[in-house]
Amino acid sequence: MRGARSGSKTAHESGFRHHKPRPFAPLDFEPYEGGADPARVSEAAHLSAQAFVQRGIENQDPEVAQRLIAVAEDQGIEVLAELWSEAPAHSLPGALWRLYAVRTATLNMPDVMAARFSAGAHRAQVERIVAGVAEPPTSEELKKMTSSILSGAFDGDFAHALERTAAYCRVLALGMVEHADAADLASSARGTQLTQRARSLDNTANDLEVCARMWRQGTLV
Repeated sequence: MRGARSGSKTAHESGFRHHKPRPFAPLDFEPYEGGADPARVSEAAHLSAQAFVQRGIENQDPEVAQRLIAVAEDQGIEVLAELWSEAPAHSLPGALWRLYAVRTATLNMPDVMAARFSAGAHRAQVERIVAGVAEPPTSEELKKMTSSILSGAFDGDFAHALERTAAYCRVLALGMVEHADAADLASSARGTQLTQRARSLDNTANDLEVCARMWRQGTLV
């Protein structure tokens, strides 16, 4: 088994402005370009993230959580990305951006994600259990799982939602490395690309785990 290659760089085609979310991978994090005052953008990102999470946690109505989740689907991930994509990874808006991005990528590419999860599951039994994916991990089960994680984030256990997403990302990353080994036989460039994406996804898992610890310590803002 080949280890993850070095030189990984996240990539995101910045500047898209259509109204429906396009398919993208959760590793595609890159700040949006723009001319707004960075300090004001940062303040808006943090205040909106705090209001978003607090509203879900304090409200006992499950429909509120569903409405919060629907923002990414009905209005497009751009609505959130404009504010949250530039936030530091170890911050509340940065954590929310990653939760939404992972879920959106799964909804957009359920069959691909299911194949990657299946390929990595045998190498990450603990993470598979933490993620909470039913067996077999079909595309429909993965979509249900990512939705349940996000709704759980607004039911009061935000740290657990972050940890479940991190575990899910780790299984996916291992599956991508498996696929990279197979892809190398046909195209070394494709194998390299998959390995780099696996490394980036593993870094996302690290960031989410740090955010979970910070949330429990009361320092995630």
